[in-house]
Amino acid sequence: MKVMVVGGGGREHAIIKKIKENSKVTEVFCLPGNGGIAADATCVPIDAKDLDGITKFAVENGIEYAIVAPDDPLVLGCVDRLEKAGIPCFGPYKKAAVIEGSKAFSKNLMKKYKIPTAAFEVFHDMEEAFEYLEKAPLPTVVKADGLALGKGVIIANTLEEAKQAVKSMMEDKVFGSSGDYIVIEEFLEGPEVTVLSFTDGKVVVPMISSMDHKRAHDNDEGLNTGGMGTIAPNPYYTEEIADYCMEKIFLPTINAMNAEGRTFKGCLYFGLMLTENGPKVIEYNCRFGDPETQVVLPLLESDLFDIMQAVTEGRLSECEVKFSDKSCACVVAASDGYPTAYEKGFPLTVAPEVADSTYIAGAAIKDGVLVTNGGRVLGVTAVADTLKEAVDEAYKKMDKVHFDNMYYRKDIGARALKALEA
Repeated sequence: MKVMVVGGGGREHAIIKKIKENSKVTEVFCLPGNGGIAADATCVPIDAKDLDGITKFAVENGIEYAIVAPDDPLVLGCVDRLEKAGIPCFGPYKKAAVIEGSKAFSKNLMKKYKIPTAAFEVFHDMEEAFEYLEKAPLPTVVKADGLALGKGVIIANTLEEAKQAVKSMMEDKVFGSSGDYIVIEEFLEGPEVTVLSFTDGKVVVPMISSMDHKRAHDNDEGLNTGGMGTIAPNPYYTEEIADYCMEKIFLPTINAMNAEGRTFKGCLYFGLMLTENGPKVIEYNCRFGDPETQVVLPLLESDLFDIMQAVTEGRLSECEVKFSDKSCACVVAASDGYPTAYEKGFPLTVAPEVADSTYIAGAAIKDGVLVTNGGRVLGVTAVADTLKEAVDEAYKKMDKVHFDNMYYRKDIGARALKALEA
């Protein structure tokens, strides 16, 4: 079967490596892919937002199944376009992808259906937002309504910071039209948990929980990034909490989307905060998270491609979804200076013995040589019986990877290991 994966980062590399375990998958194309993914799929230089180009390629090349992985093409309606052309897809339709595409939509959905989340207000007028901030407790959270490459969230500790955040989004348009509307919400505290889930709109099957490490530097210092590493499972996410989330968050969300005529099929990402008052939703994403996917999929014992097809065909309840009881750790290597200014174009070497567990996010092939081509360059993963062993092994593997100006955090998993000791 000819399969096409839309996207070009570490998440897509992890998905491709996993679906290739299925003997039905005979050929994989990745649009646009990257220089590292080229070792596992045929990369085609068509941008993930070029829906015309993607659809034309799929039809002309006899693609039999498509996996649309990133947020932008999903929110733009890539799945709608491909299915209209007769190509079955894994991923939500445009009207369901709005759950990530608009924070105002998702917050109002949670309010309407009593799904626990932070208190909030939505604004379209900057002066009204300023007036609200005069009375709002600090710290407060300011979010751009639309997609902003994961950077459209600012935690403001002072009134001045909050107003500057609003101004930068609504007047200066630092995130373009994504800042036409903004959400100002209550600041929540507690451990964060990510739970990815498969859903066909009828049932929801949570995957193993994970913990992302967003800050650029050790001890959770520095700027927010797309993620500097992950571990799974998340020790804070107990069976009791999982049961609560299924009853109060996961199923109610699927039912709410159905009630709104926006049935969600694909991977629904739940970003949760475990507060003193119970778990609350921080955000929804309409797709696999990055780099959470890189620790969740290595622990999946069932066949990913079979599960994806079951989701598409609305028969997820008939499909076994089983995870290993082991632990997984992923350490991300980035270009020094990320997430602000950094250099690229340095030769990248990955030792053959760690290639299978290395997911390339930002690389290109130049004059036949693999070179760095992004802020986050790759993630190295390890699976072991305990989290401590998985973390240690991931760092050992990192010694087998090299590029000039390579930077990575040295404390991935430290917080989780501390929680396990408590």
